[in-house]
Amino acid sequence: MNPKAIVAIVVVALMVLGAGGVAVAALIASDDDSSQNSSPEAPAPTRPTEPLDPSVTEAPSPDLEPFYAQELEWSDCESGKECATLTVPIDYRDPTAATIGLALLRAPAENPDARVGSLVINPGGPGAPGTTPANESESYFGEPLRESFDIVGFDPRGTGASDPVDCLSDEEVDAFIAADPAPDDPGEEEQYADSLEDFYAGCVENSDALIGHVSTNEAARDMDVLRAALREETLTYLGFSYGTRLGATYAELFPERVGKFVLDGATDPALSYRQSVLNQAGGFQLALESYIQDCVDGGDCFLGDTVQEGLDRISGLLDQIDDQPLPTNEERDLQIGNAFYGLVLPLYSEENWQYLSQGLQQAFEGDGSTLLLLSDIYGSRENGTYADNSLEAIYAINCLDDPTSIEPGQVRSNYRDFKKVAPTFGEVFAWGLLNCRGLQVEPAYKPLDIRAEGAAPIVVLGTTRDPATPYAEAVALAKELESGVLVSRDGDGHTAYNKGNDCIDVAVEDYLIEGVVPEDGLEC
Repeated sequence: MNPKAIVAIVVVALMVLGAGGVAVAALIASDDDSSQNSSPEAPAPTRPTEPLDPSVTEAPSPDLEPFYAQELEWSDCESGKECATLTVPIDYRDPTAATIGLALLRAPAENPDARVGSLVINPGGPGAPGTTPANESESYFGEPLRESFDIVGFDPRGTGASDPVDCLSDEEVDAFIAADPAPDDPGEEEQYADSLEDFYAGCVENSDALIGHVSTNEAARDMDVLRAALREETLTYLGFSYGTRLGATYAELFPERVGKFVLDGATDPALSYRQSVLNQAGGFQLALESYIQDCVDGGDCFLGDTVQEGLDRISGLLDQIDDQPLPTNEERDLQIGNAFYGLVLPLYSEENWQYLSQGLQQAFEGDGSTLLLLSDIYGSRENGTYADNSLEAIYAINCLDDPTSIEPGQVRSNYRDFKKVAPTFGEVFAWGLLNCRGLQVEPAYKPLDIRAEGAAPIVVLGTTRDPATPYAEAVALAKELESGVLVSRDGDGHTAYNKGNDCIDVAVEDYLIEGVVPEDGLEC
């Protein structure tokens, strides 16, 4: 299990899950979205006939000028939406070599008279296609933003329809996610390590040269090409979860091009890999305890009369499933890996705790159907196949950003620290320290010391009981950024904007639309 893989589907899966109930997976990729289902051909960059301002398309180096000067050819691709392809170099160190096309989708401003400009968005992951929330903008963004901006989503390099990396067959992905995320014996430990070796070997075998160039650093460089192609002097950006890392990286690389930035559900790029995983383990433990406390407070809780009773009952269930998978309403059984992902996915949003209760109650009765469905939604699995490559891309991107890994024999020595902060999830996250084992490509860029000196104000949002990106990381990022402004949401679930908190929504919308910078330290 990738410790940051839980972030991958948060916006895609949970927004849909909250709106649609059980039959939701099909909404992740609609049948008429054929333009987004395969890698677009990369057309040769063309120069605009009349640049609005020469400085807008000014490239960092002469060999990047054709990319910065290209004109986007938008065409209707969805109901009221438009699609285009952005051409970027595979390797920014050699821009005259091979190129790829990045899939774009924009939802034009609903009120043209009030249009402010383009708002580029990223839903997180890494690995989640950015075209999806732009296509479903009515669910993801408040009316003020939809009226004022062309909301522009892009599938980052190696994801969605932007030359997606491919590491495993669908059957192999099924086995990968179903496997025990916390091996119990030497045989399982060896199998876990071998599966990672096979995964990265598959990435190289099944993907093209892009596999070594899907880092956040390179995706951030793509965003500046996108900014120029949109003819925006500065970039206006709203990034969620991993999208905050992408936005912070952009701000470090191009501080003078930062316009109005909002980073929601922030991660702290200064943390070591181990500390980041440890923080996330504690975040999910806190979210699980909050869920159980809510059940207990409601009276007649099926999990017990105290939080500890609830934790013990859930741990016992997981142990039982590890020993004997549960039957479901499909041909597949609920195996321990699926049970884990089915358990943690609803913890992203308080609104989805009801689905966790449904899944757990069924499982206690010997039926794993709902937990398996939740696991499938986590992986974008529908009708026996996968709607996107997010489960594969997240490993490839994270490990190019930071290839840190430990040896299998070192994992158990980390149990004490991980189980101290996360008694239920600690062992699983400790095994996540192994996840870049077997990486077969070298990162093109070293990690950045992110300060974004000289950038315009960057609003950082943190939620106090966020499971995936713990609140302390938002506090840290706001301090690390020279122009960081911290805004806090007191609540449960992942990310803060458009979650029913008017104080947060007004702060975000007033800043992005009017340029009104919120008070640093604002608590909502």
